[in-house]
This record gives sequence, structure tokens and C-alpha cells, in this order.
Amino acid sequence: MSHPENEGRIKVGISCGDINGIGLEVVMKALLDNRIHQLFTPVIYASNKLVSLQRKALNLNDFQYQTVKSSNEIILRKNNVINCWEEEVQVEWGKATESSGKYAYRSLEAAVADLKNNKIDVLVTAPINKHNIQHKDFQFQGHTEYLSDRFSSPDHLMFLVSDSLKVAVVSGHVPVKQVAQELSIDKIRKKLMLMDRSLKRDFGIRKPRIAVLGLNPHAGDEGLIGMEEKDIIIPAIKKAFDDGIFVYGPYSADGFFGSAAFRKFDAVLAMYHDQGLVPFKTLSFSSGVNFTAGLPIVRTSPDHGTAYDIAGKGQANEESIRDAMYCAIDILKKREEYDEINANPLAFSKQGRDQ
Repeated sequence: MSHPENEGRIKVGISCGDINGIGLEVVMKALLDNRIHQLFTPVIYASNKLVSLQRKALNLNDFQYQTVKSSNEIILRKNNVINCWEEEVQVEWGKATESSGKYAYRSLEAAVADLKNNKIDVLVTAPINKHNIQHKDFQFQGHTEYLSDRFSSPDHLMFLVSDSLKVAVVSGHVPVKQVAQELSIDKIRKKLMLMDRSLKRDFGIRKPRIAVLGLNPHAGDEGLIGMEEKDIIIPAIKKAFDDGIFVYGPYSADGFFGSAAFRKFDAVLAMYHDQGLVPFKTLSFSSGVNFTAGLPIVRTSPDHGTAYDIAGKGQANEESIRDAMYCAIDILKKREEYDEINANPLAFSKQGRDQ
């Protein structure tokens, strides 16, 4: 269980993302309130020269930080910047350049190395550009796939979460024309198992209720508009229910969100990216968090991209990345609590009777 004396000691690693986007801007804005250090210690992976340059350009001079050589020198309850490179870099606001991709990867690589070595406790990733970051060491569709590879966790779940809505997807970053081929009874069942476990372990929901969306309009309309529901989705739901998961559906996506039926459930499993993310971002854009469930570590990110169109203009909203920081430490605490209870359930049962 987490204890008050540990407050501020949780180290939140933060990768800077694409340096020509809004990543560092929203990070600095989120950390302007010094009261945040009572909750955790921020560790930004970038360079002091880059942070200084962007701080001045964005008129964020109230943002104070300490430059440290490595994670062994982290100063608790201060904003720390670890130099992942020494050279000066050129910032070209709003442009996807080879250089901005290279430094985004350098930041991410250093943060993940410290996470693997338990130098930081959780990771928050600022947005990258999925194209300019590609090179011989990063041939992935995004953060999720990269982290899945680095932590040897092939079974993972892209989970978009907010206070009012939690949505996951079966098929992530794949073309729409491939979605139907991506679906199988076993894959949907595995996603539901991951989702159920994450809701219990990461969010403290004892008996989560999960809704599943159909693939086709009107959830296939009993086979008139496609057979995926009858052949794949319904059998997967039945198998998951037999496994002890409280799962229901499939529901037609338009009516499900239009009638606010999602409020009756703890989470929703969509079949593909936009089916789940369009309603999520419509309802929770400024406060939504992207969480990668199924990994042995905790990683969150804001639910927006590099926002090149407003980069360097000081207009970026920091709410989502601040919520990503809070969400990461909340999940870490929930996991610790869940694991401690399940490691010694008799002790907690006796504690409950004694109170």
C-alpha cells in the first residue's frame, strides 16, 4: 500500500516527444504549479539547452528545473532534466524533420532504459511523429508497439481513459480495409481478459462491466449487414462471459454512444481505432489519457498528437498531459495495493474484521 511518507518520491519519467511539436510546451505548462511535487518528482528526458530555448521562446520563464547528469542524481520534489544529448539542436516549429525524429527517439530510449532499470517508477510519453522517428532501431507503428517489444509483452491493450469513459480497441493502428481480417474469437477474448484484469488491478474496480461494440452498422443486423458479429464477436463474448468476465453486447456503436448507454458500463471494447477513439475524443478530448494496459510497467500519454499547427505559438492545452501524469501515479498506487492484497489476502481480511 502507498504511504504518506512516499508522496513526492514517485519518479515520473517524461519523454519530450517531437521537439518541433507541442510536447515540451505542455510538459512545462503542466509542471508550473510547484504543488505537483508533493505528488511526484518529474524527470524530463531531453537536454537543458533545448528546455532553455523552448522556455524562452514560449515565455514560460516561471518554469524552473534542475539539470542532472543521470537518473542517479535525481533531486526529489524538483523538476529534473536529464541531458540525453549535449549538442545544440535546431527547433523548426511545426515541421516533421529527420532531426526532430532522431531526438524524440533519443529521449524515449533513455527514459525506457531508466524505466527498465527501476530508476524511474512510471513513464509519460509526449507525442511523437510516427513517420520521422522511424529508423533501424525504431520500426514500429507507435509508442505502444515499441514498448510492447522492449518489455516482451506481445499481449497489450491501447486503453483510452477519462473520469467518465474508458475505451479500448481490438485492432489498433491498421488500415480500415484490414480490420475484419484482424478479428478472431481468440483475439477478442484475449483483449477482454486484458481489459478485465486492468480494470481490477490498475483502476480498482472489483467487478467491472464491459460493453463490446459490433463491427458492422447496427451490429450486423442479425447477419444482414455482415457476419462478423455472429461468427466472431458473439462467440468471443460468450467465451469471455464463461471465463467469469461481466461482458455484454455487441452493441451498435452509433446508438450506444448517442443514447449515452456507455454510462452503464465501466469500459467499452471497440473493434477498431476510429470506432472507439472518435467518440472518446469527442467526449473527453482535453482530459483524455492513453494508457497501455498489459505491460509490466505503467505508461501513459496525452490523447493528442504533435499539433504542428500550433507548435511554438504558446496555445497548447496542457490538461491532457497533466492528467496523464496523475493517471500514471494513480495506476501505480492501485497496482501496488492490488498486488499486496492478493499476495496476502488473509491478512487484509483479518484487518477488515478488526476495524
